[in-house]
Amino acid sequence: MNIILGVGIILVFGLLSGKLAEKVKTPAITAYLLLGIVFGPFMLGFISEDMLKVSGTISNIALSLIAFSIGQNFSGKIFRQVGKQVMWISILEAVGAWLITLIGLLFFKVPAYMALIFGAIAAASAPAAIIMVVREYKARGQFVDILMGVVALDDAWGLIIFSLSLAVAKAMYLDLSSSLGSMLMGAVIEIAGSFLVGGVLGIILSRIGLFLKNQTDLLIWTIGVIFVATGIALHFHFSVLLTSMFLAAVVVNLNNESFKFFDILNHIDWPIYLIFFVLAGASLEIDLLSKIGVIGIVYMIFRIVGKFLGTYLGAHIAKSDDDVKKYLSLGLLPQAGVALGMALIAKEQFPQAGNIIFTTVAATTVIYEIIGPFFVKLALHKTNQIHN
Repeated sequence: MNIILGVGIILVFGLLSGKLAEKVKTPAITAYLLLGIVFGPFMLGFISEDMLKVSGTISNIALSLIAFSIGQNFSGKIFRQVGKQVMWISILEAVGAWLITLIGLLFFKVPAYMALIFGAIAAASAPAAIIMVVREYKARGQFVDILMGVVALDDAWGLIIFSLSLAVAKAMYLDLSSSLGSMLMGAVIEIAGSFLVGGVLGIILSRIGLFLKNQTDLLIWTIGVIFVATGIALHFHFSVLLTSMFLAAVVVNLNNESFKFFDILNHIDWPIYLIFFVLAGASLEIDLLSKIGVIGIVYMIFRIVGKFLGTYLGAHIAKSDDDVKKYLSLGLLPQAGVALGMALIAKEQFPQAGNIIFTTVAATTVIYEIIGPFFVKLALHKTNQIHN
């Protein structure tokens, strides 16, 4: 099957599976993942290996658009409304997942450097899954504002935690403490570079966008700048997610009509997300589920506990409503692309243990991405945020 035919089949059956999911009150993203697993090379084989080879490019495009969409939550207006809550909750839920997972794995005799990496990966959530469920059910309200703000910051803290943990873990693994400083500097350069690229291009996108009144021109300009930012980030090994998020953050705070940059993408981003998640499902090997073992089970349980405790503590410090304390952690359970990206980096850095890390994270991602959207929907339902 050629790639064009494959994309056509994914779009057609993706739409049908999404409509079916809507009928049975199931989040569409879950249907897309299951469709990918069924159509993938490990079951029916409708999705070819050639298509899976381009999934990396599609993933970068989808993640850049997702991150750009999330970045609009960094507006000063929203932060003045829920800024204190978002900061406390986002920091403590990320640190909570990292610390509790780390302690849990150490208790089960997992090597310290591996436990550090697993803990850092546990901090990440799945912006795509969360934002798609929110959009699908037209959810809105203060709870959603706080959730989206936390999601926007979650992977930023997660990337920082991962970058620092990776440097420490590598030093422990190689027993080269003298190289720790240089590795930490590399992490700082990656984060600073992402902010610099996103900031500069955000100014350019915003200023020139003021003169574009035609919708087609605005769409081309917005997509073009996002792709340029993503391409530069990939070239210099910066974070695609951080770059696109900061790009949006600069735009939303510079331009009073910034909403037009985000609204214009609503016409084209959903098909890309659909393809992204179907291919993600197709890329996951079913037999990995039988290889999770004790590490995978401990990782899953302690990550959930860490997210809950960190969210509750942050909400308590920030004096948030009871709904936020009780239910916000449910909206942070999905985990996908960012975590898999971190696991791939770990696989490259640690020749032996890296395979265990990647296999475990990939396998648990299947479970998280199937059950996670249900919990996001549950949180939105419990807090009366669904209005469709």
